[in-house]
Amino acid sequence: MDQIQIGKFIAEKRKEQGITQMQLAEKMGITDRAVSKWETGRSLPDASIMLDLCNILKITVNELLCGEELSMESYNEKAEQALVEMVKQKEEADRRLLKMEIVIGVLSTVFLFAMLAIGIVFMVMEKPMWIFWLLFGIGMVQFIVAMAFALKIEQVAGYYECAECGHRYIPKYSSVNFAMHMGRTRYMKCPKCGKWSWQKKVIGKEQPKN
Repeated sequence: MDQIQIGKFIAEKRKEQGITQMQLAEKMGITDRAVSKWETGRSLPDASIMLDLCNILKITVNELLCGEELSMESYNEKAEQALVEMVKQKEEADRRLLKMEIVIGVLSTVFLFAMLAIGIVFMVMEKPMWIFWLLFGIGMVQFIVAMAFALKIEQVAGYYECAECGHRYIPKYSSVNFAMHMGRTRYMKCPKCGKWSWQKKVIGKEQPKN
């Protein structure tokens, strides 16, 4: 999707409706700065408010994503192109999230061991034991919070693929949290076939064709 083109299209349709950026922002319950970012191509409207925006501008979601008015002849083709582009963007976003998960895991582990090392140094210096336990507690709290956040990223980014039937799905957080695992491969029950298997993390929703 061309964000610059979409932004110009939003500005054009807003002006056709005879409303300012501020008025559009008030109707949407957002800031005029957000509208400005859309119209300059620096960001796209969130999916949660996209339908409301289209209703105000009197356009379809497909036209918004394409950044132009569509004729009946080109509507289906453009709709398919927009869908493909959205899938590509989600896959790329999922890849970035999974990389972030690794960074979070590494940094939180380093911080935990740093707090532990500092606490041991204080012990060697015969400082009060509460200092050691305080530093260790701080390290553990941040580690637990970071791991919970990283696990949430792993749950929602991409899909898990059942080894039995090949079904790809996003499991519940509790299922991922309590599942036995080796890296990002987890032993879970498939919601489609009902069988337990070691399910690996994959990016795309569709299975690759043989």
